[in-house]
Amino acid sequence: MSRHRKSRSISLPITLSSIAVTLSVALLVGWTLLVVKSPALTHDIVANTVLVSTGAGALIVIMTVLVLFSIFLVREIREVRRQTSFIDSVTHELKSPLAALKLCIETLSREGLPEEQRVRLRGMMLDDVDRLSAFIDGILTANRLGEGAATQEIEEVAVAAMVRRAAAVIRRRSKIDESAVTVEIGEEVKVETDAVALATVVENLIDNAIKYSGEKAEVTVSARNVDESVVIEVRDHGIGIPRAALRRVFERFYRVPDEPVRRRRGTGLGLYVASELARNLGGRIEARSPGVGQGTTMIVTLPRRGGRGGRGRRRRAARQS
Repeated sequence: MSRHRKSRSISLPITLSSIAVTLSVALLVGWTLLVVKSPALTHDIVANTVLVSTGAGALIVIMTVLVLFSIFLVREIREVRRQTSFIDSVTHELKSPLAALKLCIETLSREGLPEEQRVRLRGMMLDDVDRLSAFIDGILTANRLGEGAATQEIEEVAVAAMVRRAAAVIRRRSKIDESAVTVEIGEEVKVETDAVALATVVENLIDNAIKYSGEKAEVTVSARNVDESVVIEVRDHGIGIPRAALRRVFERFYRVPDEPVRRRRGTGLGLYVASELARNLGGRIEARSPGVGQGTTMIVTLPRRGGRGGRGRRRRAARQS
């Protein structure tokens, strides 16, 4: 569910199905003609052995094609379901701020509205515009990542300062208290990577941790040097993740099919974007959770020097999330 999520071609299953059908028809017609025209072959042990062997081999090929086709069909059904869920989520995400913006505009058009209330309404409208902008940027980033179009510009990043900025962005967007996100990172922790892409990874993980926390969000972000890597951890005390879904949460459009998750806004793109950006930086993300209701820890591991493969400086275009 990452780079291979480019436009999926149906030529392979069609080709395999055509081969299976052609092989079945050819064997049926060939055996029929052979038996009708040469009935003596039915008493020939060698000929019978050859026919049985050929039939068995053909049957194996046909069954293999059917199994592959079934797997392809199941994957497509799952993808359609995820995209349907994504569309429903997008509709909800767009309707709420648009409705709020419409209400604010109608209220601002009233005569005699106090200036204090006008200022407050303008602030609310800006918040909704920022929310819409971040949401659309996230979708665009996910689409570019699916097409393998991400690029990088490598530079030295002070992880503590970067995380504090990312936490401030999410706190402001989510309108939560400053104490909700605790940063426990020493100033000596640094990494050579794409600063914008790494900030996007951290922002998405903090936002996800806050979103799936309880009534009072308590998120801790820590980082440390481990050999030639930097390990960043984002811990929360929220609703947790079932063991069976720990890997799947990084799939595009995937959301755990539980009621606590459905009650929260989301499109199933945040962790996908974070995971793909981390992969582009030469690292990885791992999700750990003791179980439902017991919180989650997201662990980002990145090489300390040079990004992916140490290829040096590349054009910046990774963000938009």
